[in-house]
Amino acid sequence: MDCIQSIQKALDYMEEHILEPINYEDVARQVYMSNYHFHRIFSMITGITATEYIRNRRLSMAGQELVLSNTTIIDTALKYGYDSPESFTKAFSRFHGVTPSVVKRAGMHLKSFNRLVIKITLEGGTIMEYRIVERESFQLLAKVLAFRNETISEEGNTEIPDFWKACGSAGIFDVLSKYTAKHDIYGVCAPISKESNHFDYGIAMEYDGGNIPEGYKIWDVKPTLWAVFKCIGDTADCIGKTWDRIFKEFLPSSEYNMLDDTDFELYPEENNSDCFCEIWIPIEKK
Repeated sequence: MDCIQSIQKALDYMEEHILEPINYEDVARQVYMSNYHFHRIFSMITGITATEYIRNRRLSMAGQELVLSNTTIIDTALKYGYDSPESFTKAFSRFHGVTPSVVKRAGMHLKSFNRLVIKITLEGGTIMEYRIVERESFQLLAKVLAFRNETISEEGNTEIPDFWKACGSAGIFDVLSKYTAKHDIYGVCAPISKESNHFDYGIAMEYDGGNIPEGYKIWDVKPTLWAVFKCIGDTADCIGKTWDRIFKEFLPSSEYNMLDDTDFELYPEENNSDCFCEIWIPIEKK
Protein backbone atom coordinates (compact mmCIF):
# COMPACT_ATOMS: atom_id res chain seq x y z
CA MET A 1 0.00 0.00 0.00
CA ASP A 2 1.48 3.40 -0.97
CA CYS A 3 1.69 6.32 1.43
CA ILE A 4 -1.34 8.19 0.03
CA GLN A 5 -3.57 5.12 0.32
CA SER A 6 -2.27 4.52 3.85
CA ILE A 7 -3.04 8.07 4.97
CA GLN A 8 -6.52 7.95 3.42
CA LYS A 9 -7.14 4.65 5.22
CA ALA A 10 -5.95 6.31 8.44
CA LEU A 11 -8.33 9.24 7.93
CA ASP A 12 -11.22 6.87 7.28
CA TYR A 13 -10.43 4.95 10.46
CA MET A 14 -10.28 8.15 12.55
CA GLU A 15 -13.64 9.31 11.20
CA GLU A 16 -15.28 5.94 11.85
CA HIS A 17 -13.99 5.89 15.44
CA ILE A 18 -13.97 9.63 16.20
CA LEU A 19 -16.10 9.23 19.35
CA GLU A 20 -13.95 6.41 20.71
CA PRO A 21 -10.81 6.89 22.87
CA ILE A 22 -8.33 6.54 20.00
CA ASN A 23 -4.95 8.22 19.54
CA TYR A 24 -2.40 8.34 16.75
CA GLU A 25 -0.72 5.15 17.99
CA ASP A 26 -3.99 3.26 17.47
CA VAL A 27 -4.28 4.68 13.96
CA ALA A 28 -0.66 3.74 13.11
CA ARG A 29 -1.41 0.12 13.95
CA GLN A 30 -4.35 0.14 11.52
CA VAL A 31 -2.05 1.02 8.62
CA TYR A 32 0.82 -1.23 9.81
CA MET A 33 3.30 1.56 10.40
CA SER A 34 5.53 2.37 13.32
CA ASN A 35 4.35 5.34 15.36
CA TYR A 36 7.27 7.43 14.09
CA HIS A 37 6.84 6.56 10.41
CA PHE A 38 3.09 7.22 10.52
CA HIS A 39 3.51 10.49 12.45
CA ARG A 40 6.05 11.80 9.96
CA ILE A 41 4.16 10.81 6.80
CA PHE A 42 0.79 12.05 8.09
CA SER A 43 2.28 15.40 9.14
CA MET A 44 4.11 15.89 5.84
CA ILE A 45 1.09 15.09 3.66
CA THR A 46 -1.67 16.84 5.63
CA GLY A 47 0.23 19.67 7.33
CA ILE A 48 -1.04 18.69 10.81
CA THR A 49 -0.50 15.77 13.15
CA ALA A 50 -3.03 12.96 13.55
CA THR A 51 -3.49 14.05 17.18
CA GLU A 52 -4.41 17.56 16.03
CA TYR A 53 -6.76 16.16 13.39
CA ILE A 54 -8.67 14.06 15.93
CA ARG A 55 -8.87 16.95 18.41
CA ASN A 56 -9.97 19.53 15.82
CA ARG A 57 -12.62 17.25 14.35
CA ARG A 58 -14.08 16.51 17.80
CA LEU A 59 -14.16 20.16 18.83
CA SER A 60 -15.71 21.19 15.51
CA MET A 61 -18.42 18.54 15.89
CA ALA A 62 -18.96 19.46 19.55
CA GLY A 63 -19.54 23.12 18.59
CA GLN A 64 -22.16 22.19 16.03
CA GLU A 65 -23.92 19.91 18.51
CA LEU A 66 -24.07 22.58 21.22
CA VAL A 67 -25.63 25.05 18.79
CA LEU A 68 -28.10 22.69 17.15
CA SER A 69 -29.31 20.62 20.11
CA ASN A 70 -30.30 20.84 23.76
CA THR A 71 -27.41 18.68 24.96
CA THR A 72 -25.67 19.80 28.16
CA ILE A 73 -22.05 20.90 28.27
CA ILE A 74 -21.06 18.03 30.56
CA ASP A 75 -22.70 15.44 28.29
CA THR A 76 -21.00 16.96 25.25
CA ALA A 77 -17.64 16.97 27.03
CA LEU A 78 -17.91 13.28 27.88
CA LYS A 79 -19.15 12.37 24.40
CA TYR A 80 -16.14 13.96 22.74
CA GLY A 81 -13.51 12.43 25.00
CA TYR A 82 -13.00 14.96 27.82
CA ASP A 83 -12.88 13.86 31.45
CA SER A 84 -14.42 17.06 32.84
CA PRO A 85 -16.32 20.18 31.76
CA GLU A 86 -13.26 22.23 32.76
CA SER A 87 -10.86 20.48 30.38
CA PHE A 88 -13.48 20.58 27.62
CA THR A 89 -14.12 24.29 28.15
CA LYS A 90 -10.39 25.04 27.98
CA ALA A 91 -9.90 23.12 24.72
CA PHE A 92 -13.17 24.44 23.23
CA SER A 93 -12.22 28.05 23.97
CA ARG A 94 -8.78 27.66 22.37
CA PHE A 95 -10.33 26.22 19.22
CA HIS A 96 -13.49 28.34 18.81
CA GLY A 97 -12.49 31.51 20.65
CA VAL A 98 -15.58 31.37 22.91
CA THR A 99 -16.67 29.19 25.81
CA PRO A 100 -19.33 26.46 25.47
CA SER A 101 -21.61 28.30 27.89
CA VAL A 102 -21.61 31.41 25.68
CA VAL A 103 -22.47 29.28 22.66
CA LYS A 104 -25.45 27.83 24.52
CA ARG A 105 -26.78 31.28 25.43
CA ALA A 106 -26.66 32.97 22.05
CA GLY A 107 -25.92 32.34 18.40
CA MET A 108 -22.19 32.61 17.75
CA HIS A 109 -19.84 32.16 14.84
CA LEU A 110 -17.90 28.96 15.40
CA LYS A 111 -14.95 27.42 13.60
CA SER A 112 -15.53 24.41 11.39
CA PHE A 113 -12.88 21.78 10.74
CA ASN A 114 -14.17 19.53 7.97
CA ARG A 115 -13.30 15.95 7.21
CA LEU A 116 -10.06 15.67 5.25
CA VAL A 117 -9.92 13.72 1.99
CA ILE A 118 -6.59 13.16 0.25
CA LYS A 119 -6.54 14.12 -3.42
CA ILE A 120 -3.58 14.17 -5.76
CA THR A 121 -3.20 17.36 -7.78
CA LEU A 122 -0.55 18.10 -10.36
CA GLU A 123 1.06 21.50 -10.07
CA GLY A 124 3.78 23.39 -11.84
CA GLY A 125 5.45 20.63 -13.84
CA THR A 126 8.63 21.01 -11.81
CA ILE A 127 11.32 18.33 -12.05
CA MET A 128 12.45 16.41 -8.98
CA GLU A 129 15.80 14.75 -9.58
CA TYR A 130 16.69 11.53 -7.82
CA ARG A 131 18.73 8.41 -8.32
CA ILE A 132 18.12 4.78 -7.34
CA VAL A 133 21.03 3.08 -5.59
CA GLU A 134 21.38 -0.57 -4.58
CA ARG A 135 23.65 -0.78 -1.57
CA GLU A 136 24.87 -3.68 0.53
CA SER A 137 24.58 -3.64 4.31
CA PHE A 138 27.02 -1.47 6.21
CA GLN A 139 27.71 -0.36 9.75
CA LEU A 140 27.86 3.08 11.27
CA LEU A 141 29.47 4.20 14.49
CA ALA A 142 26.94 6.57 15.96
CA LYS A 143 26.24 8.91 18.83
CA VAL A 144 22.54 8.22 19.41
CA LEU A 145 19.80 10.05 21.22
CA ALA A 146 16.07 9.27 21.44
CA PHE A 147 13.60 12.00 20.46
CA ARG A 148 9.83 12.26 20.81
CA ASN A 149 7.92 11.50 17.60
CA GLU A 150 6.35 14.97 17.86
CA THR A 151 9.81 16.53 17.48
CA ILE A 152 9.58 16.24 13.71
CA SER A 153 6.38 18.27 13.41
CA GLU A 154 6.51 20.82 16.23
CA GLU A 155 6.95 24.28 14.76
CA GLY A 156 10.15 25.90 15.99
CA ASN A 157 11.47 22.72 17.60
CA THR A 158 15.29 22.77 17.61
CA GLU A 159 16.07 19.58 19.54
CA ILE A 160 17.81 17.82 16.65
CA PRO A 161 19.80 20.89 15.47
CA ASP A 162 20.79 21.41 19.12
CA PHE A 163 21.98 17.79 19.22
CA TRP A 164 24.23 18.48 16.21
CA LYS A 165 25.64 21.59 17.88
CA ALA A 166 26.25 19.73 21.14
CA CYS A 167 28.08 16.95 19.30
CA GLY A 168 30.27 19.49 17.54
CA SER A 169 31.15 21.21 20.81
CA ALA A 170 31.89 17.87 22.51
CA GLY A 171 34.33 16.70 19.81
CA ILE A 172 32.10 13.83 18.66
CA PHE A 173 33.18 14.17 15.03
CA ASP A 174 36.85 13.82 15.99
CA VAL A 175 36.06 10.59 17.84
CA LEU A 176 34.05 9.16 14.94
CA SER A 177 36.79 9.97 12.43
CA LYS A 178 39.25 7.66 14.25
CA TYR A 179 37.19 4.60 13.29
CA THR A 180 36.76 5.16 9.55
CA ALA A 181 38.68 5.93 6.39
CA LYS A 182 35.65 7.80 5.05
CA HIS A 183 34.69 11.00 6.81
CA ASP A 184 31.25 11.41 5.30
CA ILE A 185 28.80 12.31 8.09
CA TYR A 186 25.40 10.63 8.48
CA GLY A 187 22.32 11.95 10.24
CA VAL A 188 20.51 8.65 10.63
CA CYS A 189 17.06 7.94 12.06
CA ALA A 190 14.78 4.98 12.60
CA PRO A 191 11.88 4.02 14.84
CA ILE A 192 12.86 2.15 18.00
CA SER A 193 9.84 -0.17 17.72
CA LYS A 194 6.35 -0.22 16.27
CA GLU A 195 4.81 0.90 19.56
CA SER A 196 7.41 3.42 20.71
CA ASN A 197 6.59 7.11 21.15
CA HIS A 198 10.23 7.94 20.45
CA PHE A 199 12.66 7.41 17.60
CA ASP A 200 16.42 7.02 17.55
CA TYR A 201 18.49 9.67 15.80
CA GLY A 202 22.22 9.23 15.39
CA ILE A 203 25.14 11.30 14.15
CA ALA A 204 27.51 8.83 12.60
CA MET A 205 30.31 7.82 10.27
CA GLU A 206 30.95 4.49 8.58
CA TYR A 207 32.56 2.01 10.94
CA ASP A 208 35.76 0.19 9.88
CA GLY A 209 36.26 -1.76 13.10
CA GLY A 210 38.02 -1.47 16.44
CA ASN A 211 36.89 -1.14 20.02
CA ILE A 212 33.60 0.69 20.33
CA PRO A 213 34.16 3.85 22.40
CA GLU A 214 32.02 4.32 25.48
CA GLY A 215 28.79 6.16 24.82
CA TYR A 216 28.63 5.16 21.13
CA LYS A 217 26.62 2.49 19.30
CA ILE A 218 26.96 0.37 16.19
CA TRP A 219 24.08 1.07 13.83
CA ASP A 220 23.45 -1.71 11.29
CA VAL A 221 21.98 -0.53 8.00
CA LYS A 222 20.29 -3.30 6.02
CA PRO A 223 20.91 -3.98 2.33
CA THR A 224 18.16 -2.51 0.18
CA LEU A 225 17.29 -0.17 -2.66
CA TRP A 226 17.59 3.53 -1.88
CA ALA A 227 16.09 6.60 -3.48
CA VAL A 228 18.58 9.45 -3.15
CA PHE A 229 17.63 13.13 -3.32
CA LYS A 230 19.87 16.19 -3.26
CA CYS A 231 18.91 18.99 -0.87
CA ILE A 232 19.83 22.12 -2.78
CA GLY A 233 20.43 25.23 -0.68
CA ASP A 234 22.71 27.04 1.73
CA THR A 235 20.87 26.25 4.97
CA ALA A 236 19.19 23.29 6.65
CA ASP A 237 15.78 24.65 5.57
CA CYS A 238 16.26 22.82 2.27
CA ILE A 239 16.08 19.46 4.09
CA GLY A 240 12.48 20.00 5.22
CA LYS A 241 11.51 21.27 1.77
CA THR A 242 13.01 18.19 0.14
CA TRP A 243 11.20 15.84 2.55
CA ASP A 244 7.96 17.67 1.74
CA ARG A 245 8.47 17.04 -1.98
CA ILE A 246 9.39 13.39 -1.39
CA PHE A 247 6.08 12.71 0.34
CA LYS A 248 3.89 14.89 -1.85
CA GLU A 249 5.48 14.45 -5.27
CA PHE A 250 7.85 11.50 -5.51
CA LEU A 251 6.15 8.76 -3.49
CA PRO A 252 2.57 9.25 -4.80
CA SER A 253 3.65 9.21 -8.46
CA SER A 254 6.60 6.80 -8.46
CA GLU A 255 6.67 3.01 -8.68
CA TYR A 256 8.20 2.74 -5.21
CA ASN A 257 7.01 2.56 -1.60
CA MET A 258 9.13 3.88 1.24
CA LEU A 259 10.07 1.19 3.76
CA ASP A 260 9.48 1.74 7.46
CA ASP A 261 13.17 1.45 8.31
CA THR A 262 16.37 3.46 8.67
CA ASP A 263 16.73 6.55 6.49
CA PHE A 264 19.45 9.14 6.64
CA GLU A 265 20.93 12.44 5.58
CA LEU A 266 24.40 12.11 4.08
CA TYR A 267 26.88 14.98 4.31
CA PRO A 268 29.79 14.12 1.98
CA GLU A 269 33.27 15.02 3.20
CA GLU A 270 34.01 16.63 -0.16
CA ASN A 271 31.13 18.72 -1.40
CA ASN A 272 31.90 21.47 -3.89
CA SER A 273 28.37 21.83 -5.24
CA ASP A 274 25.27 23.69 -4.07
CA CYS A 275 24.05 20.46 -2.45
CA PHE A 276 23.63 20.91 1.31
CA CYS A 277 23.26 17.16 1.85
CA GLU A 278 21.58 14.08 0.39
CA ILE A 279 18.48 12.31 1.73
CA TRP A 280 18.53 8.51 1.37
CA ILE A 281 15.21 6.69 1.84
CA PRO A 282 14.81 2.88 1.75
CA ILE A 283 12.37 1.75 -0.94
CA GLU A 284 10.78 -1.26 -2.56
CA LYS A 285 8.86 -1.72 -5.81
CA LYS A 286 5.09 -1.30 -5.47
